[in-house]
Amino acid sequence: MRILTLPALLAGLILLTACGTDNKTTSDPNRENATQETTASEQTVETKNAEAKPSVEDQPPAGKLPDGVRPTAYRLDLTLDPRQDTFHGQVEIDIEVDEATDHIWMHGNNIDVADIKAIVPAQGNEIEKEIAAHYRQMLDSGVVRVDFAGGIPAGKITLRTKYSAPFDKNLAGLFKVEEKGDAYALAKSESIQARRFLPGFDEPGLKATYDISLTIPNGYKAISNGPETERVDAGNGMEKVTFAQTRPMPTYLLSLAVGPFDVVERPDIPANKYRKEPLPLRGFARKGRGKDMAYVLDKTPEMLRIFEEQLQRPYPFRKLDIIAAPQWPSGATELSAAITYREQRILVEGDEPAPGLRLALLGVHAHEIAHMWFGNLVTPPWWDDLWLKEGFATWGTPLALTIMEPDGGHDLNAAVRAISAMKLDSLASTRAIREPITDNNNIRNAYDAITYSKSLGVIHMVDEYFGADTFRPALGRYIETFADGVADSPDFYQVIGDETESPQLTETFRTFVEQKGVPLLSLTVNCNTQGEATVIVQQQRYKPLGSPIAETGQQWSIPFCMRTDSGVAQCEFLSDRQQEIAVSGGTCPKWVMPNVNGSGYYRFTMEEKYWQSLLDEFDNLNPTERLSLIDSAFAAFESGNLQPGTLLEVVRLSATSDKRQVVEAPLGYLAKYSDHYVDDANATNWQGFLKKLYGAKVQRLAGENDSESQLLRSRLLGFLALEAKDTDTRQQLQQQAERFTGFDGERDPAALGSDLYESALTVAIQDSGTAFLDHLIQVRSELDDPLFESASANAMGRVTDPLQLDTIHQLALSEKMGAREAFGLIQNALIEPELQARNWQWLRDNFAAVVAKIPEQWRRNTPRFGANFCDQPSLQQIQLLFTQQQKLVPGYQRALAQTEEGINLCLALKENGQALVESLK
Repeated sequence: MRILTLPALLAGLILLTACGTDNKTTSDPNRENATQETTASEQTVETKNAEAKPSVEDQPPAGKLPDGVRPTAYRLDLTLDPRQDTFHGQVEIDIEVDEATDHIWMHGNNIDVADIKAIVPAQGNEIEKEIAAHYRQMLDSGVVRVDFAGGIPAGKITLRTKYSAPFDKNLAGLFKVEEKGDAYALAKSESIQARRFLPGFDEPGLKATYDISLTIPNGYKAISNGPETERVDAGNGMEKVTFAQTRPMPTYLLSLAVGPFDVVERPDIPANKYRKEPLPLRGFARKGRGKDMAYVLDKTPEMLRIFEEQLQRPYPFRKLDIIAAPQWPSGATELSAAITYREQRILVEGDEPAPGLRLALLGVHAHEIAHMWFGNLVTPPWWDDLWLKEGFATWGTPLALTIMEPDGGHDLNAAVRAISAMKLDSLASTRAIREPITDNNNIRNAYDAITYSKSLGVIHMVDEYFGADTFRPALGRYIETFADGVADSPDFYQVIGDETESPQLTETFRTFVEQKGVPLLSLTVNCNTQGEATVIVQQQRYKPLGSPIAETGQQWSIPFCMRTDSGVAQCEFLSDRQQEIAVSGGTCPKWVMPNVNGSGYYRFTMEEKYWQSLLDEFDNLNPTERLSLIDSAFAAFESGNLQPGTLLEVVRLSATSDKRQVVEAPLGYLAKYSDHYVDDANATNWQGFLKKLYGAKVQRLAGENDSESQLLRSRLLGFLALEAKDTDTRQQLQQQAERFTGFDGERDPAALGSDLYESALTVAIQDSGTAFLDHLIQVRSELDDPLFESASANAMGRVTDPLQLDTIHQLALSEKMGAREAFGLIQNALIEPELQARNWQWLRDNFAAVVAKIPEQWRRNTPRFGANFCDQPSLQQIQLLFTQQQKLVPGYQRALAQTEEGINLCLALKENGQALVESLK
């Protein structure tokens, strides 16, 4: 594929107040309109506002703050001691105000403000003035109104706030965690969590500089976005650490971390053509785990160099810290110059990680480094343009990794990821890549496969069709134009349109970014008596059986390439509902491949005979074309347009491939069919089919040493054990899990690789008797292995012995299990059909406790706990639960709508799914 044959990959990207200390106001996050008592000096403002007729401007903004007030600089001075329950300090914010006003809107959440005032600098003959202010949190989402006694003038002011707040204990905002007896404090600012520890302007478009000082316990390490410039004694066992001023950045990229971290100093990354100064590189991990940072630190200089060379722009910051957080609510966050990871993602014991961990580590690390340009240097002004940072960082990841490892299969991984988005994009309840976000509670719903993976697919399609020489210089101009600033989608469209002089390119972006859904291209081959042929291509939105998607005549501007048995690729730009393409070569084609290189973000379908003839050519298709074919075949089956026998042939052919991604492509579908459409009468035939497909392949892979073969073997072993219920495979994994954990013997650390943790432990939980669960709980408390902690929690959720339910339910809500691990246990408990109903009843009875336990930014996803149901009574129970408990999980609506639709689609496919299974008789 052209996109993967660069040394010039991405090479063209850059052608590129007076207020007494007794005036204490507190916020109440449990009230929608919290009003506190005011001092006498504030009564005038309160009375005046009460007498005025309420206007739109007086209502708390549920989403974006009103225009006209902009921060330019923060000076933050905090005392952070993770051994305590609270922190305190002061922030000064320099603000530009367009018009005189008696109040402004800003952000703060569960913050206790002791003193707040505005300082108006001296102007002309006037001296500097301090103006008393009153702080009130108005919405649970952290929207604050600040009123000023007598008002403030237009121009520049400084807002000075002294405050305190509790450390969060559930991975939100500035939170504290305890690991092995040590306490750590870390700030998770994205998306709107900075307001939990910083009263300010918590929006991505409001970039400002930061001067930060932290007072911390003696000997503790402190991390922020700028380099440390000074450390002095502060008395009482504390010291004050000062950091250099940052470049302009939004609040969501703010980094604060304090604790007894191990620090791994690495040699500076040398200067190069684009970066004139050496770059300090350090790793941070909790005490005792610093040695496990070696692998990610070893990979960092080369990865950074590739991005700098291909973007032809220097890394934007003055240092690079890589932090392995003891706990973190997401996999990683691109905090500027202080990239922070959940430690499971990057800590590696020994010299070489297991293949699956290695692939995940490289992918997440490249993604976060790409963010230093895409998102950090150029920032979207609001969350509806999240794709401009997440989409481009996702697209840049495989490009950089392919330069590092040309034979690493990163192009195929990218294709798999883009295709995976089509499952979510096939729902009526999906969202467009870019659509309005008007409520703070809905921001996290934009962090989904549409923003990340669909954007990857669309950007790749444009780059492949229009060519790197056309698209990438325009992208470079976009970065160059908006460096240190903000840019939205219209800004992006305008720059690439001006640079490429290609309306089709910008129209492709618009129609795919601003419309939801997957295009379905229906091909009809017409041949006349002289053998001349045309292909008629019709476009419409794809919809599976049972879908509520309405026919609206929706259209896209689609870069389309097909190839026939002539061997010639033909490319056309599809902008009409129906277009006719003359087949090159002048003869009637035997077969048509409607997605050359698999680079188009669309699905295709055609007459059954052309499906059959294309399958005859399966071995001659390149791997990304095979992936496109497999996805389109399953999509055709699930829309009622492909026969079961044809689909089974697709599955058989995929299993013969020499590429891991092609072999794995049907596994998710097959697992779904196993769960919902295989009854007792057909179980033996179905499981035998799966074992025949993959059993021999597992045996052949046993002697292979390359990482792709090892990773495929691990995936297939888990599939055979849990979906095919293969006795031999289950016994093998059970024994490995028992040896690894030391069940009835001495523990053998080499008995089980991390890629098999979850499947092997799940089998052992189910097959090794009741004593194994208690043994595993004990091992979790003794073994310092974050990957094992996560995998074992997931495995324990899949107990099949009803007598063990009380044990796992109590464990999920106990202090012995982290918030993320608890979520995984509960989610997995609703997979096993034998105990599904009882686990659901427990969830209903303990919903408030579950919500309090799991990470706050995941609570909106609680409806997805029911995603594995496929019956109407369960659907009604899900709807009833969230009707009753909706206040506990703000932002839940999209997850509920998608869960409801998924269950209904599962029911609609039941007849076809059962016919597929029964066809194996």
